[in-house]
Amino acid sequence: MISPLFANVYLHEVLDTWFAEVVRAHCRGNVVMYRYADDFVIGFELKEDADKIMAVLPKRFARYGLEINREKTKRVDFRRPRWGYDPQKHGPKPDTFSFLGFTCYWGKTWKGGYTIKRKTETKRMIRTVRNFWQWCRDNRHRPLEEQYAVLCAKLRGYYQYYGVRCNSRCLEWVFDRLKRAWRYWLNRRGGRKKLSWTTLERLLKVFSLPRPRIMQSWV
Repeated sequence: MISPLFANVYLHEVLDTWFAEVVRAHCRGNVVMYRYADDFVIGFELKEDADKIMAVLPKRFARYGLEINREKTKRVDFRRPRWGYDPQKHGPKPDTFSFLGFTCYWGKTWKGGYTIKRKTETKRMIRTVRNFWQWCRDNRHRPLEEQYAVLCAKLRGYYQYYGVRCNSRCLEWVFDRLKRAWRYWLNRRGGRKKLSWTTLERLLKVFSLPRPRIMQSWV
């Protein structure tokens, strides 16, 4: 088992140094890379550069005894859609890709152009909701005040990471599912009166769960 710190230092030599000294020198167009731990994205201006590095990358990792995850590694066409983009005239929409729990995609601006937007990756949302559901189930007999304090902390932590611009809809969905899970399992505590949605809403005015918040306004 390699520690995250050691793995990060190792990848600095395997990937970061190689990218800075070799990849940039052999690409005809502009190229950028973003890496966090063992997750990284490389952006190319030219398709031929992307194809060339895509073919070489597994060999580079194999030289150091590492292997690329073939299921997660792919080349996507992420070119900005032209102004007035029409799928019938200009072909299919650009691809999307996932990075650090977000799906990155081209979305329209208020002025009609396109900018890169992020939303919570679907499988991450489902995993989060399942974890909330399991926690509410396992802790339904704890005092209400204790449950409330923990759920507030969980939501604030979730908003701190996923509360990015243009991601409000995903945050609202997770918030709504948490309320449903809490009500469901509070209703299954033995010997207690069932909670209607009206009663729950009154309860939430006293134990007010933190509403979704955009914590990061930049992309």
